[in-house]
Amino acid sequence: MKTLKIRDLTLRDGQQSAFATRMTQAQIDRVLPFYKDAKFYAMEVWGGAVPDSVMRYLGESPWDRLEKIKAAVGDVSKLTALSRGRNLFGYSPYTDEIIKGFCRLSIQSGLDIMRIFDALNDVDNIRSTVKYVKEFGGIADCAVCYTVDPKYPPLSFWDKLRGKKNPAPVFTDAYFLDKAKQMSDLGADMITIKDMSGLIPPKRVYGLVKLFKQNLPQPIDFHTHCTPGYGLASVLSAIVAGADVVDTNIWNFAGGPAAPAVELIYIFCKKLGIEIGVDMAAVAKINAELLNIRKELEAYDAVKQIPVPFNPLVDQLPAEIDATFDRAIQAAQNQDEEALLEACHQIEAHFGFPKPNLLVQKAEIPGGMYTNMVAQLKQLKNEEILPQAMELIPRVRLDAGLPPLVTPTSQIVGAQAVNCAIDLKNGKPMYTNKSVQFVNLVKGEYGHTPVKVNPEFRLQIAGTREEVPYDTSKYQMQPNPVLEQCGGVKLAANEKEELLLELFPLVAKDFLTKTKCDAYAAQQAEEAAKKAAEQKEEEVAVEPITGPTVNAPLPGKILEFLVKPGDKVALHQDVVVLEAMKMENNIPSDYAGTVKRLLVKEGENVPVDAPLVELE
Repeated sequence: MKTLKIRDLTLRDGQQSAFATRMTQAQIDRVLPFYKDAKFYAMEVWGGAVPDSVMRYLGESPWDRLEKIKAAVGDVSKLTALSRGRNLFGYSPYTDEIIKGFCRLSIQSGLDIMRIFDALNDVDNIRSTVKYVKEFGGIADCAVCYTVDPKYPPLSFWDKLRGKKNPAPVFTDAYFLDKAKQMSDLGADMITIKDMSGLIPPKRVYGLVKLFKQNLPQPIDFHTHCTPGYGLASVLSAIVAGADVVDTNIWNFAGGPAAPAVELIYIFCKKLGIEIGVDMAAVAKINAELLNIRKELEAYDAVKQIPVPFNPLVDQLPAEIDATFDRAIQAAQNQDEEALLEACHQIEAHFGFPKPNLLVQKAEIPGGMYTNMVAQLKQLKNEEILPQAMELIPRVRLDAGLPPLVTPTSQIVGAQAVNCAIDLKNGKPMYTNKSVQFVNLVKGEYGHTPVKVNPEFRLQIAGTREEVPYDTSKYQMQPNPVLEQCGGVKLAANEKEELLLELFPLVAKDFLTKTKCDAYAAQQAEEAAKKAAEQKEEEVAVEPITGPTVNAPLPGKILEFLVKPGDKVALHQDVVVLEAMKMENNIPSDYAGTVKRLLVKEGENVPVDAPLVELE
């Protein structure tokens, strides 16, 4: 009998896609005994947004989460995490020393498989992680990020007459195979086709899986999402094409922005005579508890549409739906994409899974990128420029070297398209406002882009014609101060905590500080609150503003002032760094003068047009 391995994403990608990564350790503990019985090939439980989110929102330790899951599941299922290569779980390139220590401690804490990708598909950026994962006994799962070429505006008659042409396609099957071969040569133990946006249609994935199987010795895994409506059909196509592993979620955490349900894949495989090696009775027990957890997470539910209860072991399919499963299989085998999608959509509709997001499907951008842009424009009260921002994405992306639309490049391109639309609305040239991350992307600090950036554009944006890679030799470790207020202990007490500080400086600092102070004494918190109240009473009224001011062009958080009272400021000199839309923006002064005073504090959130610096 043919076999297919299942990687369950429920406890990482599933909850991240649908519930903002808000599952607590206590909620996870409730399903772990059933997971041990379920015997999935692998369980994705770490990486992605989990380490950041459990500290930021739940006040929990990422290392504890990994170790507790390992203790409960043992070696029954391989534990897997998602890593951004040289960026690990953060957004900055790290030194080999940090990557080595992180891989060693992750594997010691229970990790078996590290899925490693790079946002630019720059294989050089995953080299170190592959090396150290393998060195410490882990499995290196190298992921090729699937993306599509932009939909360029149609050429006018005059454009064609002048011989103008839109750029030739870059993201061909040959491109993806070449990346996979490079990863294979690095020593990858398995290769994943990572469709993080759910944009790969069934026929395309069928061809890619066949191509990879013919040319690569490693097992092939397929990962996708259901947002635009391809997910279930594409996973079935991958199975029919011979994929070795597919990624799924459990019923109540499946569909919509997440991956397809394992219960539906089980039915398809049963009909195809394929053994998945999963105990579906144990999966049903997990699913029952996931329904309770989903209700507890209602405030974070991105879909708010719970599928119809179903257990494939005990619930009989209606004859019409059973026949629809058969039609889907036949269509997949015949590569009849239209019939396959129609059948899979009927199956999903019958069980109450979300409908395809046709906006995302048509725009061919990740659902998260689209919703981020909408949220940013709502925050800026500029919703009306969304169509123009969407139209600018192909140009911004091509200008920046055609990066794949995956975290973090999707956010960088989306935020910059919004900035450019605002520039045009205000009668300014595009790229008047640009994030620090966009500048670094164009400069070359994130790695080699699929298409070379025009040197003149790089000069305009980053001040250099030549590509300048990130220099890790200048990397400085985060400070690890003694917390006098917490009994004189170090902020990071061991190597694991030091690594958290490196990967998530602000979040880990807050988390570790709180952890140490809570452990020191409860009365310290009371004393701090009392002191803060006294200080608030002593605050004096701020004198009125009389001089010209530098104002916030966007709402955001003050990261750093670049000047202090008494400093001379030239016209257009950068005076403050503002974090807005998850990007760092250098704010210049529209006036020359002397800094009279700083009107807000570092770390403070400010609205649009808030005065930041007063000059005289």
